[in-house]
Amino acid sequence: MTARYIREEHHIFRDAFRKFLEKEAYPYFDEWEKQGIIPREFWRKMGEQGFLCPWVDEQYGGLNADFAYSVVINEELEKVGSSMVGISLHNDIVVPYLAEYGTEEQKRKWLPKCISGEIITAIAMTEPGAGSDLAGIATTAVRDGDYYIVNGQKTFITNGIHADLIIVVCKTDPKAIPPHKGISLLIVERDTPGFTRGRKLEKVGLHAQDTAELFFTDAKVPAENLLGEEGKGFYYLMEKLQQERLIVAIAAQTAAEVIFRLTKYYVKERTAFGKKISQFQTVQFRLAEMATEIELGRTFLDDLIELHMKGENIVTKVSMAKWWITEMAKRVAAESMQLHGGYGYMEEYEIARRYRDIPVSAIYAGTNEVMKMIIAKNLEL
Repeated sequence: MTARYIREEHHIFRDAFRKFLEKEAYPYFDEWEKQGIIPREFWRKMGEQGFLCPWVDEQYGGLNADFAYSVVINEELEKVGSSMVGISLHNDIVVPYLAEYGTEEQKRKWLPKCISGEIITAIAMTEPGAGSDLAGIATTAVRDGDYYIVNGQKTFITNGIHADLIIVVCKTDPKAIPPHKGISLLIVERDTPGFTRGRKLEKVGLHAQDTAELFFTDAKVPAENLLGEEGKGFYYLMEKLQQERLIVAIAAQTAAEVIFRLTKYYVKERTAFGKKISQFQTVQFRLAEMATEIELGRTFLDDLIELHMKGENIVTKVSMAKWWITEMAKRVAAESMQLHGGYGYMEEYEIARRYRDIPVSAIYAGTNEVMKMIIAKNLEL
């Protein structure tokens, strides 16, 4: 059953995007996984075809498309592989900060190139000593005339190698009480003096997704690169995390659906003890349980997408969806690998990659433990 927010134009768009991916992504994905990066050329092709940030206003080169187009793009990218997450981050997590909090000058300068694929973006929150606790960040930005002097280190940064434009979460007032009131967002450009990248990090999964450390040593960032107002950074982050966590839930739900499809096909083909594995009641029950959880996840998610498109505050429910759907996808991946038997442990089978890729969804965009803290707080416990 198609979700209520998906209309005829979204179906047409999905078909066009899927054809594009069948030509430009699926045949090369295994190679990208080995290389540990998705080529910039692919980003440019995405931009040329209108698949980057289509929601941006037309005056900056976008299509003014609704969020349902973003849902379609995220689902189709996830079907290729979870390592496509950097494109989703650019499209629906980082660029929205520019569009909402940027000055007119910032928007005219950067948004058109974010849409064309000339500029790849990242957001730098996490530090070696601060993850989910954003108020605990140590990176500082001290105003010095027309510049901010930035010092600190960021890690686990998605698109860290490719990024031309990075929104850096830093403290412009390290003495602020409470600490989160001293947080600001600065836009750091690729060639900023004092800004360097560390190594491309080796991860358990998401091998084609470039993740890096970033270093700032007396980095000189022009004062006009402040995003929004000083001291408002934490509030901007809180406002945007609803959509970020929804994007994570969409990807995890799609991954679970793909894994289930792979597993159903496998058990109907594989024979043991003289009959198809799918004919064993124990296997049928496991698939029935997975199918039920996946259906529950999809129904809840589609409702939340509709509410999000209406502009409603659904932080509590999105936190529920983010933790429950990512945990469900992890269960589905583990069960499915088991049902593939020895083949499930072989790299040539897609289930092996899916099994590696899914666990991090329970960690990024705020760990699932943090999601439960948000829910508990909003339950007034």
